[in-house]
Parts: sequence; C-alpha cells; structure tokens
Amino acid sequence: MEKTQQLKKEIGLLDASMIVIGSMIGSGIFIVSADVSRNLGSPGYLLLAWVITGIITLISALSYGELAGMMPNAGGQYVYLREAYNPLVGFLFGWTTFFVIETGTIAAVAVAFAKYTGVLLPDWIGTEHTLGYFNTQQLLAIGLIMLLTFVNIRGVKNAKFLQLIFTMTKIGALLGLAVLGIIVGLNPQKGVWDINAIDFWTPVKLTLDNTGKIIDQTYLSGIGLWSAIGLALIGPLFSSSAWNNVTYIAGEMKNPKRDIPLSLLYGTLTVSALYILANIAYLMLLPLKGEPQASDTLARGIMFAANDRVGTAAAEMIFGKIAVIIMAVFIMISTFGCNNGIILSGARVYYAMAKDGLFFKKAGEINKNGVPGVSLIIQCVWASLLCLSGTYSDLLDYTVFSILVFYILTIAGVFILRKKQPDAPRPYKAFGYPIIPAIYLVFATGLCINLLIYKPEASWAGVGIVALGIPVYYIWKKLDKQ
Repeated sequence: MEKTQQLKKEIGLLDASMIVIGSMIGSGIFIVSADVSRNLGSPGYLLLAWVITGIITLISALSYGELAGMMPNAGGQYVYLREAYNPLVGFLFGWTTFFVIETGTIAAVAVAFAKYTGVLLPDWIGTEHTLGYFNTQQLLAIGLIMLLTFVNIRGVKNAKFLQLIFTMTKIGALLGLAVLGIIVGLNPQKGVWDINAIDFWTPVKLTLDNTGKIIDQTYLSGIGLWSAIGLALIGPLFSSSAWNNVTYIAGEMKNPKRDIPLSLLYGTLTVSALYILANIAYLMLLPLKGEPQASDTLARGIMFAANDRVGTAAAEMIFGKIAVIIMAVFIMISTFGCNNGIILSGARVYYAMAKDGLFFKKAGEINKNGVPGVSLIIQCVWASLLCLSGTYSDLLDYTVFSILVFYILTIAGVFILRKKQPDAPRPYKAFGYPIIPAIYLVFATGLCINLLIYKPEASWAGVGIVALGIPVYYIWKKLDKQ
C-alpha cells in the first residue's frame, strides 16, 4: 500500500517572520507615497497615513494571532472563516483569493520585477519588445512565476532558504536607504525639511486637468479631511497587506500555536517601522509639494515624482543619476522575495479547499517533497494567464474593498468563536480584546463605507467577483457528492 505523503513541519519562527516581512515588502513603499501626497497635500498627514496603516495592520495581525493559535491548520484564514461562519463564507474567501487576490498579486509583483529588469536591460525587456504574440516584459514575468513555483515544488526547505536570503537583503537595503536618506537630509544646506515644515499640518487636495496641470487646490477639514484620509490609506494598506499569508502555512510549522502569533507581531512591526522611516527619509530629501511639469527631480517633489517613483527620486538625492540603476536592482530583489513568499503560502489555501471537496481534488495531494505540488502548478498557470491578459491591475483594484471585508469578517470571527467555542484552547488571546479588535472593526467598516461612496464602481465590482463564487460553491458541492 502506497504511503500517503504528508506536509513536512520544517518552518520555524525565523522562517515564518521572513515570510511575513518578505510578502509585505514589494514595490509599493517606493511608489504609493506620491498618490498619498496628492490626496492629502501635507507632510504631517503623509506620515500620519503610514502611522495609521501600521497601527491598523498591527491590530489586525494580533487579532489573527488568537485564531492561528486555536486552529493551527493549513489554509489559515480560509479555516478561520469556515469555522466562525460556515463553509460558504470560507469558500468565498478562498475563491476570491485564487481568482484575484493571491494570483493577481503574484502577477502584479512579477510584472513589477520585469519592468525594473527593463531599466537594466532596455534593449531586451519592455512592452515594445515582442516575441510572437507577447512582449518580453510579460514573458519575463511568467518566467519568474514559473521559476519560483519550481523552487517551491522542490520542497519547503528550498523555498524558506530563498525567502531568508532575499528578505534579509531587502530589510538591510531598505533600512540603509532610510537611514542614509535621513543623514543626508540633516545637512542644513539641503533645507528640504525646513520647506516641508512650513505647511506640515495643512492638508490640501489637488485637482489636475487632463495634462496633469494643477487647476485647483482645496484645503481639507472636517468630513472632507476624513474622507481624503480614507482614500489615501488604500495605497499604504495594500502595500502593507499579505501579512496574513503566514497563517496559510500553519500545517508546515514546527510550533504554529506559538510561532504564527509571534511572527505576525515581529513581521508587521518590522515592516511598519521600516515604512515610516522610509517616508521620513523621503521628506528629508524631497519637498512634498512640487510642479507636475517640472523637469528637475527636486522641483517635482514627492507629489509628482516621475512615474510616482518616489524611492528612485529620493535615492537620486543621495547617489545622483546612478540611483535609477540602484533602485531598479533593489526593487528586483524586493519583488523576487515578495513573490516567493506569496507563491509559497497561497497554494496552501487551495490545498485546504481541495481537502474539503471545494477545489480540484488533485490540489489536495502532497507530492514526494511534502508540498501541494498540483496546487502550486494551478496557481502558477492562472497567475501567468493574468500576466498575459493584463487585467491583474484592474482586478486588484476591484478587490481592495473585498479584502477589507474579509479582514472585518475574520476579526469579527474572534468575537463569534469566543461565543461558539468558549472552551477551545487559546494559547494566545487577541490583544486588548474586546476593545482593540472592536476599534479595528469600526475603523475598517468606515473605510469600506468611504470606498462605496467615493469609489463605487471598483467597490461593487469587487463585491461582484466575490458573489460569482456563490454558484461555483454549489456546483463544486454537487460535483463532490457524485
């Protein structure tokens, strides 16, 4: 009789922390501050947006820690939602994760890697260079996804080693950039911080015409300010997402009840601190306000950094023109490690769904290396198709609302399971329960309402993607019974 393969428990606390940090840090920290600046128009509120993001992320991660300690099973958040509510809610999360959230993120990060490779190899990689029907940027992105999928199919040991190397490298590089930026910015001859200090807490919303020229400035206060903050948080929150991926790999952790909560704490705290330091460095090196038509990096400021590449603009103030190459290499390292962590963890959700009869049966099988190989391949194929279609960016925009809703449902699940399973072992309990998790629920619900009001098309499209999973759930249930 053939021995059934099992998941191998080879992931420790350091490995899990590297997966949290590595999955969170992609390319967003080097880009989204430009959009936040245009929405809020104030150095103080730019930093406040990142501080709020850090607090929200930390609160939600600490709340997930209780669920992770209770249910240290492969699939993580999918399992929490299934147990707190019902299998349908768990499936809708898994469906959206596979259809868009995880695979769309893999595609987006892979394309970001390819774009920055094009900076180093402009004669070879770019949308203008084609091989057959597809451009070389798309093909390189798919090549990256296939390579990392192959590494992961070979076993967790290989994948976690790769994650450790690339995550440690980008932690050091991002910390180095932030510290060096602050040191250079302290030079009184620069005077950039003094410029930013003049209107440090004066929020202004800019209106641009079709050519990118500023045509109106509105000083924000009251409800208008809170709405602007809510919209401005979308980029930072997305740049700080994917921390929950570590919950998916609980089945392969040596001590998941202890290590998942701790890795969530260490990982989210580290990334939040790095992001805030990076934004302080930006403000030390570049004026927040600028002119969209200016040709000079300093004159464009953070708001209008070329292609929103704030990180590159800041690095240019330190290293000069070679900063373009330095940042391209750095972002390639960052996106490479980011995608490895996402590919590693995401496949475990589909594996858990398949074990429940809610995904392709083969996805629930473990290969000879102790990993869900078929699940990894299915994820690879769909993410690659999204790269070719070019729709991943739109799909991700649509799911920002849905991601928040699933966060809300999961943290509300802490309250529900305290009632449904009061005697279940809880080696770790949600920090500040019930007040802190309740504050998160109120805040996140407010963000969702804000998105429905100011970005209704994208928000309702996200709801539509989730709703598409309802008939799929019943079809799969029917097929599983046959």
